[in-house]
Amino acid sequence: MKKLLENKNIIVTGTRRGIGKKLLEILAANGANVWAHARIETNDFTDECKRLSEKYKIQVWPVCFEMTDYEAMRGAIKKIRNYKLPVDGLVNNAGITYNALFQMSDMNVVRKQMEVNFFSVYQFTQYIVKLMIRTKKGSIVNISSTAGLDGNSGKSAYGASKAALIAMTKSVAAELGNQGIRANCIAPGITETEMLSTMPDYIVEAVKNDVDLKRVGKPEDIADTAVFLLSDLSSYITGQVIRVDGGM
Repeated sequence: MKKLLENKNIIVTGTRRGIGKKLLEILAANGANVWAHARIETNDFTDECKRLSEKYKIQVWPVCFEMTDYEAMRGAIKKIRNYKLPVDGLVNNAGITYNALFQMSDMNVVRKQMEVNFFSVYQFTQYIVKLMIRTKKGSIVNISSTAGLDGNSGKSAYGASKAALIAMTKSVAAELGNQGIRANCIAPGITETEMLSTMPDYIVEAVKNDVDLKRVGKPEDIADTAVFLLSDLSSYITGQVIRVDGGM
């Protein structure tokens, strides 16, 4: 039986931990070759890429650079281009969050979240779109957040950066649909990642009680949705924000 992403070449940012790490494994399990981005190249990361390549009989190529180092980003794009392979998909997953009440938010921290979560994604996507246009096809999946839709106490800057990502996604979908390029967002609710540890326990419990499914999300819930959006099963879906939040 053919796998959903068989023979597709996909770029994923922020794959060293959390949702990104699970994304990498599930994309590989579904037959994709993956350029796996991480901020820093470590032996553990390169070993994991080799392990997945051997386990799933696909290729995982490490691509390491700091998202806000734009010269390094250009070098990574050149490296990807040198493979001379079509780029079928892009998952913009890398991001950061800092919790602070609105009136206590330091503007340097606000700017850093916008730089990592939005400006660097905007720039990186511009580069990748140029490669997708060559083949007149591609699927872009941006990992946003329900904080960018609903707003959460203590996450004004993070939510603003994710709301900007949603707006960008809708514009990209409108502009590039005639080039065969789709763009969609996934908006996770509270998910079992390191970011969850930054939230007080009482808030996590309150959210779990309010969620229809009475649990927090798992990284694979997000990854499975990304597989659908990257696959041909979603070929007529673009410009959408899919909430993966258990029914908040």
